Amino acid sequence: MLFNSLGFLLFFVVVLILYYAPIFRWKFKKGMLLVASYVFYGLWNPPLILLLWISTVVDWTVGNKLAVTEDKRKRNGWLILSLVVNLGFLGFFKYGDFLLQNFTLLANSIGWDFEARPIDIILPMGISFYTFQTMSYTLDIYYKKIKPARSFLDFALYVTFFPQLVAGPIVRAKELISQFYVLKRATVHQFIWGMFLLTLGLFQKVIMADTLLADTSDTIFNSTAALNFWDAWAGTLAFSGQIFFDFAGYSTCAIGIALMLGIILPHNFLYPYGAIGFSDFWRRWHISLSTWLRDYLYIPLGGNRHGIRRMYVALMLTMLLGGLWHGAAWTFVVWGLLHGIYLVVEKALKHRVKIKINSINVIFFAFLTFTCVNFTWVFFRAGDFSTARHMIESMLFLNPDGQLVLGYFDLLKVFTITTILFFTHWYMRKRTVKMVAQSLPTWLFATVWAIMMFLLVIAQGSGEQFIYFQF
Repeated sequence: MLFNSLGFLLFFVVVLILYYAPIFRWKFKKGMLLVASYVFYGLWNPPLILLLWISTVVDWTVGNKLAVTEDKRKRNGWLILSLVVNLGFLGFFKYGDFLLQNFTLLANSIGWDFEARPIDIILPMGISFYTFQTMSYTLDIYYKKIKPARSFLDFALYVTFFPQLVAGPIVRAKELISQFYVLKRATVHQFIWGMFLLTLGLFQKVIMADTLLADTSDTIFNSTAALNFWDAWAGTLAFSGQIFFDFAGYSTCAIGIALMLGIILPHNFLYPYGAIGFSDFWRRWHISLSTWLRDYLYIPLGGNRHGIRRMYVALMLTMLLGGLWHGAAWTFVVWGLLHGIYLVVEKALKHRVKIKINSINVIFFAFLTFTCVNFTWVFFRAGDFSTARHMIESMLFLNPDGQLVLGYFDLLKVFTITTILFFTHWYMRKRTVKMVAQSLPTWLFATVWAIMMFLLVIAQGSGEQFIYFQF
C-alpha cells in the first residue's frame, strides 16, 4: 500500500477512528496497530508476512535469552542465530540471483561450462529496512545497551509499525519501543503538524519527484544515444532531485503519520545537498542508515581508535557494504566505493591541509560536494556500467558530438529546480521546517499548505512506487 494512493487515505482514516475511540484500551489499540501494519504490508504480497513473523519470533526469543544469559559462548550462539536468520533471509531474497550470476561468470571464466537458470526471487518490500531494525535490537541487547521489550506485542509492533516499515527511518529500539509502553495521543498541535508533514511529504513525492523530475531522468538514463553535455547533466541532476524528493518525501510522510498517532520518529534527512564535505553529507543523508552503519559496522571494524590506516580500511568496507545494501548490482558497489574514496580523501586532506571555512569560500565547498555527489548518482541510477560510462564521459564533455535529446523547456526546468534545491538546502543547513514554519505569519503558512494541497489534488499522478521500496 502506497502513501500516495486513495486506498491508504481510507485505510489511515479507519486506523485513526479506532485509535482515538475512547471505548478501547491502550492494549487493544496497540493490537489494532499491529494488525493494521500486517494489512498495510500484506496487501502487497500476503505470503511474505511470514518473513516478518519469523524475524519477529526469532529476535524476540534471542533478545530474551541474551538478557538472562551470562555465559559468553551461549550469548555468542544466540546472537549468531539472530544474524544467520536475518542475514540469511536478506541474502537469499535480495542477493540470490546476484550471487548465482556472479558464480556463473566466475565458473565460465575458468573454463567450466556452467549455466544456471535465474531463480527469479520476489524481493520482499522493505526487507533491508526491517532486517536492520530487528538486528539492531538483538545487537543492542547483546552489548547490554538496552533491556528486552516488556511484551511480545510491544516488540512485534516495533518491528512492523506501518509508517516506517518498508522504507524507514530505521528506528532503534530505545527510540521507539518505550513509546508503546504508555497510552499515546497526539496533542492538537502534534496532529496538525503531522498532517502538514504528511502533505509536505506527498508534495515532495507526487509533484516534485514524479511529476517534475522522473520523466527527464528516465528519458536520459534509458537513452541509447551518445548524449550531449547538457542532457547528461540534466538527467543526472533530475535523478539527484528525484531521489531526494522521493526518499525524503517518504520519510517526511512516515514522521507525519506517526506524529498524528502521538509517536515520535527521528529525522532521516537534514538538507544533504547543502553539506560541506562528505562526512557532513552522511550526517544529513539517510541518517538512520548512516548511523546504523557507523554503530554496527564502522566502529566494530575499529573506527578511528586504531590509527589512520585502520580507519581508512573501516571507512572503505563500511561504504562498500553500504552500497551493496542498496542493491544487488556492482554499480551500487561502485557507488559505495566512490563515497568511501571521497571520505578517505577528505580525512587525509584534513590531516595534512588546514582549510579554513569562512563566509566567502563556504558556498564553493558546498557546491563542490554537491557536484561530486552527483557523479556518484550516475552509478546508482544507471542499469549497467556501459550506461554509466557514457553518462560520465558526456558530463566531462568527452562526447562533443553527443545528441541533444531533451527540449529546451526540460533543460530549463531541471536546472531551475536543481538550483533552487541547492540554495534551499544551503539556507536550511542550520534550520528545520518547523523553525521556518513558526517564523511565518499564520496566513502565509496556511497559503503555502493550501497550494500544496491544491497541486496534489489536480496532479495526474499514477501512484508511482517509492524508489527505496526496491531496497
